[in-house]
Amino acid sequence: MMKYYLNIKFHNSNKTYYFASDDDTLQDGDLVVVETIVGQEMGIVVGDKGDLSTLDFALEVKPITRKATKEDIKQYKINYIDSQKVKKTFTNYTTKLNLNMNLIDAMYTLDRSKVLFTYVSEERVDFRELLKELANELHCRIELRQVNSRERAQLTGGYGQCGRPLCCTTFINKFESISLNRAKNQMLSINIPKLSGVCGKLMCCLKFEDDIYTEEKKKFPAIGTKINLNDSEYKLTSYNILSKVMKFESSDDTQFLEFDEAMKLIKANANKTSAKKGTKNAK
Repeated sequence: MMKYYLNIKFHNSNKTYYFASDDDTLQDGDLVVVETIVGQEMGIVVGDKGDLSTLDFALEVKPITRKATKEDIKQYKINYIDSQKVKKTFTNYTTKLNLNMNLIDAMYTLDRSKVLFTYVSEERVDFRELLKELANELHCRIELRQVNSRERAQLTGGYGQCGRPLCCTTFINKFESISLNRAKNQMLSINIPKLSGVCGKLMCCLKFEDDIYTEEKKKFPAIGTKINLNDSEYKLTSYNILSKVMKFESSDDTQFLEFDEAMKLIKANANKTSAKKGTKNAK
């Protein structure tokens, strides 16, 4: 029974994955060999180990095969150099076969039993002929993995408009559809380029913040609410939840009011309207 869990990070990815071990000596920065769905891979331990019995994780935590040996590290370096060469081979064949496949990465498994090509394509590709050509030249199993634009951003990494590493490279494990309704709910101007991440899709943070905006909006009056200011009637046309500033417009003027000040005027306007109705009913 394994005692510990460790976070393992792999080549060209900032994401970490759980693996189990009973080796007390493993620590941050150690290279290890593990078996993944791709095959045998080498990764690096990130952070300290934890008690496996305390890990709240629904999936099976696979064991670490071994701490990487000098031979493993040597083989990994050879594989990396060779993987850069086969990228050119892949591109040459896709060009020759007129296939619309944009290669992202190529990677040999540690035991060289397989080479995995990861690519982006906007359409379904018949790559049967490509598989034959690659297998004949590389003399190993070939796996082709097609990813979408969000997955590509996750694999290649980068920084968002906030200046921080992309969420998909740090903690997002499952992508969800992001609609413009979330942007509208947050009262953002519908400018697709500004609302899009490096993947070209709507930014994932629109989802993270949506519930907070929905809750905070309950504190604000409805758009169209009226106030009397400077002997003129103004209507609420928008507001900023973060700064708590509300925008009121009349036929020829615009006023920006702090939340507390605006609410006092709205309350006063409501009381005045109520008093008028009471007077009218009394008559």
